[in-house]
Amino acid sequence: MKLHQERWSEGWMTMIGRRSLLAVTGLGAAALTLPATAARAATPVPASAPASTPARPRPIDLPAPTAGRPVGTVTLHLVDRARQDPFAPVPGPRELMVQLWYPALGTAGRPRAPYTTARVAAVIETALPLNPGTIGALRPTARTGAPAAPGALPLLLLGHGRKGGRSNCTALAEELAAHGYLVAAIDHTYDAAAVEFPDGRLVRSALSDAPEDWDAAERAEIAARVEDLRFVATELTTGATARRPGLPGADPRRIGALGHSMGGAAAAEAVRRDDRIVAGLDLDGGLFGSPVAELGLDRPFLLLTSLADHDTWSRWREHQRGWGRQLRLGGAGHLGFTDLPHAAGPGELAAHLPAEVYAELFGTIAPGRATELTRAYTRAYFDRFLRGRPSALLNGPATRYPEIEFRWSQGR
Repeated sequence: MKLHQERWSEGWMTMIGRRSLLAVTGLGAAALTLPATAARAATPVPASAPASTPARPRPIDLPAPTAGRPVGTVTLHLVDRARQDPFAPVPGPRELMVQLWYPALGTAGRPRAPYTTARVAAVIETALPLNPGTIGALRPTARTGAPAAPGALPLLLLGHGRKGGRSNCTALAEELAAHGYLVAAIDHTYDAAAVEFPDGRLVRSALSDAPEDWDAAERAEIAARVEDLRFVATELTTGATARRPGLPGADPRRIGALGHSMGGAAAAEAVRRDDRIVAGLDLDGGLFGSPVAELGLDRPFLLLTSLADHDTWSRWREHQRGWGRQLRLGGAGHLGFTDLPHAAGPGELAAHLPAEVYAELFGTIAPGRATELTRAYTRAYFDRFLRGRPSALLNGPATRYPEIEFRWSQGR
């Protein structure tokens, strides 16, 4: 406890220079950064105190995609029988829940997709903490089981932050799908806050908030995530899943990887490890758990960050061999690249967190604007490297997006 308090007293900016912010997403960030007294105060009030129980929030519509094309989504339960789960308490094959977003032929008669399951939503709301019902009130645009558009689509593998979940970047996934991508968001089992399987099992995160050896923990976590990404890429391009009727098709020659926080670090290592992955993108993640910062990458990589710099990013810039950019989104917090800012206000998260913590997690930029900027630059980047469509957005500052600062550039 004394060490925790001393670290807190060093100041918030010192803490975000460490792993605490750039290795976690919203579900673990508040717990890691709150002093003990504030953490206790942030504990949700039991339902037995009706006088202070907040009203269930109204539906919260995520920003619709900027293209009018309909979007479908399906959820897959995939089992990698060639690999033992490194985190499971009982030995067994690695099981994953994967959600696909894709351009659809139409959505008639198809229900609007839920943001996540009710049980997973409850875990997220408690962890942040948000008023009960907030995550369940988030409404995506996609329709469940809508028929997929024909053809082999460029595939994007999307990873969540440490103790996050596959739904964290739904608005971004839907935007990319509406513009012609197949997006596969992966719940990294025993890392994600909670994963619910079709048989009703709810598997919670097994990761420590304070491992004795951060380096060893991150190496193990990144290694598992990278193998998850590679397995899903194989399943969707040449594996048994790719042969399932009715699923959208993936082009094995056009694969990208992206992720938020620790998911961004995993995307970088996946690019290094797997030649099939053409380009990678990191949304505000420190490059922990792999040698990418020391070796660089020979393929395109984009950093879209809230901080001006981080020691792992500066080391990566020194060694990057392929095309590279670091763009800073001014006014953003670490969670500004996810859907969570859209839930923070309605869920009264500011009332549960110290003001300085809330500001660093969510920044000052409006949620809708943060989503707009993240979508625009993510799409421009993958359009260039997976579809051969150059964009001036990647060449220098744009007057319509003054919040974006070009921190570093390499290649044209």
